[in-house]
Formats: sequence, structure tokens, C-alpha cells
Amino acid sequence: MHKQAYDYIIVGAGSAGAVMADRLSASGEHSVLLLEAGGQDRNIWIHVPLGYGRTFFNRTVNWMFETEPQGGLDGRRIAQPRGKVLGGSSSINGLLYVRGQREDYDDWRDLGNRGWGYNDVLPMFKRSEDQQRGSGPWHGTCGPLPVTDLPEKHPIAEAFIAAGVKAGIPHNSDFNGEQQEGIGPFQATARRGLRYSTAKAFLRRALKRSNIDLVTHAQVTRILFDGLRASGVAFVRNGKNVQVAAKREVLLCAGAIQSPQILQLSGVGPETLLRKFSIPIVKALPGVGENLQDHIQARFIFETKKKITLNDDMANPLRQIRMGLNYIFTRNGPLGWWAGLAGAFLKSRPELDRPDVQFHLYPFSTDRKDRPVLHAYSGFTLTVAQLRPYSRGYVRIKSADPLVAPAISPNYLSDPRDAEVLVAGMKIARRVATAEPLASMIKSEKEPGPITQSDEELLAFLRAKAMSIYHPVGTCRMGQDENAVVDDQLRVHGVFGLRVIDASIMPTLISGNTNAPSIMIGEMGAEFVLRDATLRNSKAA
Repeated sequence: MHKQAYDYIIVGAGSAGAVMADRLSASGEHSVLLLEAGGQDRNIWIHVPLGYGRTFFNRTVNWMFETEPQGGLDGRRIAQPRGKVLGGSSSINGLLYVRGQREDYDDWRDLGNRGWGYNDVLPMFKRSEDQQRGSGPWHGTCGPLPVTDLPEKHPIAEAFIAAGVKAGIPHNSDFNGEQQEGIGPFQATARRGLRYSTAKAFLRRALKRSNIDLVTHAQVTRILFDGLRASGVAFVRNGKNVQVAAKREVLLCAGAIQSPQILQLSGVGPETLLRKFSIPIVKALPGVGENLQDHIQARFIFETKKKITLNDDMANPLRQIRMGLNYIFTRNGPLGWWAGLAGAFLKSRPELDRPDVQFHLYPFSTDRKDRPVLHAYSGFTLTVAQLRPYSRGYVRIKSADPLVAPAISPNYLSDPRDAEVLVAGMKIARRVATAEPLASMIKSEKEPGPITQSDEELLAFLRAKAMSIYHPVGTCRMGQDENAVVDDQLRVHGVFGLRVIDASIMPTLISGNTNAPSIMIGEMGAEFVLRDATLRNSKAA
């Protein structure tokens, strides 16, 4: 059940939205409605870390979006999974906790976004975090979000790290510490072998309060306006159209694909696009849906000499039973793994001032089709991603019907500089694979294979096989220019009572996985909203 009006309506219970719900309801002073298009996070595979391999392809918890055909990737459509469940994509992602580089946020600040430099956002990261290694200059321990190390070491991951050091990459045990560059283990948002989504870390405690209501299976169709002021939202639930009023603000936290879609459906967006679908224009903002950025990866697949990979565990019924029992009784073993046990951040060229390439090491291999099946041989995967792509794309509605998915086009490899960085990174990956002790574990390179050597051949492999890492951002860009969508307080330009608070506000893609920054954006957004509420109350007094 819900009331007819609330102080704040939050659209989306994902990585940022769940944080917003927790922080805005904490004082008990504000009434909050949280709307989520998906359902409760009861699917068991959400909570088992390795379960992301199932949730990526499960329509009950995943929007299962696809891009438009990508010219830079041989015309292929690329999967874009997004969480459709409490916790949003934090409930289906690979769990990695990576903040990005200091320079990422200083760049945002230097683009005119006051209060978004690294020294400004670091306290927000620390406030969320419950760091297993303890508190310090870079980490906090008082937050609700566990950030932990894998409790056990894997021989391939350890060999990869040692080989990388021999290949000239410095060892780094903390990618979120003083510097990012180096090779080492990833940390993740997990504890005792269980995933901690934002639903589990933030929303569970918020829902114990009497001043917040949650409505699931509520797909928002548009934001309601009274002139230029956002006055509420319309949504569909169980086939019924519902409207709820917002007395103070509507807070759009639907993510980099659906936040611009909802704005466009509501009459806020590019004028030509809105007129095409006869949508009444509330505010013409040409940047809504533009500036889409995403990470893609090249995937090296190696066959190992020994049966020490997940491929081998899953191919043997006795090992499957042992793996399941180990997880049930100790919360250890492969079911507790996250997406990349180890990784690296490195420079594609030595003269660069900071890393522009990321590696992920997975102790299994698969073709990554719609229903991925592990290879029959003993295999592991080493991926190569460009951290800061130059290519830009868009998200645009294809219909005035809110139930029709928008057109999603990151325009992968449309800027030739992206291919140059990826090819250079692939060469470094091979150098690591031929260093000891990793080289002694490898029987053969299955993909792209030893016959793929020249830059042209590596680029052809990229176009044929590269996949997204599922990090879409930037479609409601923060800034002060005419193509920006929100200001540095995340308020939508030209209207009132409406903010966008999620990964879509990123001006540029951060150097790494995007979940931790999305949570930080939720913390920042809550600060802005609560600060304005305090000012409003003081003026009223």
C-alpha cells in the first residue's frame, strides 16, 4: 500500500536508489516512496556470488537489453544486462569493488562540477564502506557495505599476479588505495560467501522505518509536471495506471539506460526526438540520452595443463557435489567467487601519466553466448579493457510506449583511438601469459590463437568477439553547458523538483568497474537533497 503524496519519490531501487532510500528515511522527518520495476531479491542465485553467471541471463531479475547493431563490432548486437530487482544491477553484477582513479573525479571537477573532485568524493566512498582490512586514509569501517578479500587463493590467480610482476607490472594489493596502477587481487561487496547488494546493505534497514514505503513491480511511465515543476510520477502496476504526488522532489535513479528514457517519455529531452513521437515538450534538453559510454573487453582464453579450473569442477559430478557441500558448510570454494579473482591496471604506453587498460582474470572459460556453457577443456580467461573510451553513443526512445525498450548504441570502436589502446593492451596480456609461473600452466592459447599476430588481425578479432563489461554511463551528463542534463547538485537543468542520481550523470566513464562509483553518487545525491531540506526548514522557521 502507498499514500497519495510523499515528500520524496525515488524511481529505482538500484545501486544509487537504495542508498537514497536509506539516507533520506534515516531521520524519520521525511516521507519517502521507493518505486522499483522489478520484484523482491528472493532468487537464490542473487545471493551466491558466482550466481551472476545465471542472473545475467534471467529475465525475471534482468531487463536483458541489447544494443543496436554496432558497426564497430561487425554489426553485432551486444547484450546490456541491467538489474530488474531490488538492488538493481548491484544484485546481478560481478561484485567487484573498484572506485576508479583520483584523476577521474578531478577531471569532473575541472569540467566545472564543483564539489566532485577526488577529495570531495572520498568521504562518500568511506562512509558507505565496511572495509575488512580496517580503516585508514583511503577506507572506512562504519558503513553498511562490506568490502572484503576472497578468503582463499587460486593457483591461476596467484600465477597471473607473479607473472605480471615479472613482466614489469608493479604489485598492488589495493586498487582503491593511494594509487591504482599495478597487478593484484580484487576486492568485492561480499561477506562470508554471500553477495551484499545495495538492497541488502542499505535497503533492508531502511524498510524497517515507518516513513518509507516500497512498491515493487511498479514501472514508471513518466514524471508528472505542473508547469516546469516535477509534481509526481505515473507508473503501471498489475496492469493499472497509478499516479502519486511528490511534495518536494522526484529523484530519478533508474540508471544510464532508463533514466534518459523516462525523461524523454516525460517531455524532457531532444526536441526533434520528442516531436517525432508527439510527446509534449516540458523542457528541451538536447543532451538527454547522449554521451553514452561503456567498457568493452577482448577475451583471451587459455587451456591449462592441469585440471584446476571451474570448467573441471563443473564437468565432474563428484567435484560438483564437493563444491556445493564446501560452499554450504564453509562458504568457500568456487560458488563464493566473484567476477575476476585478480586483475591489473596498467599503461598501454610507458609515457602515459596513468593507467588506461584493465585486466580481469577468471579461472574458467566460456563462449559467453546467450546461455553460456563452460568449455569442455580446462580453461581460464584473461580480459583486456580500455578504461577511458573515446567513443560516444546514445540512448533514445523508439516509441511513446514506455514499455518499449529504447535504442541503445554505445558506438563501440567508432573512435579509432579505442582500437589502438585495446590492441596495445592485448599485446601486454600476451606478454604476461608468456611469463613464469603462468606460462608453465598454459597448454595453449585457444582465443584469439597464435595465428592472430598483427595489429590488423587483433583488431579483426576485437570486432568479431569483443563484448561489453556492462558499464553504461553518461546519458544524463553533469555539467554547466547547453548539452548538460544536470548541474553539480544533480538537479535537472531548466525544471524544478527533479534530480537524476545514478551512473547516467557521469561526465566521463571512470577508470574501472562502475558499481562503487554509483553507490558514491547515491551518497552525494542524498547529501544534496538533505542539505536543501535543511535550508528549506530553516527558512520556514
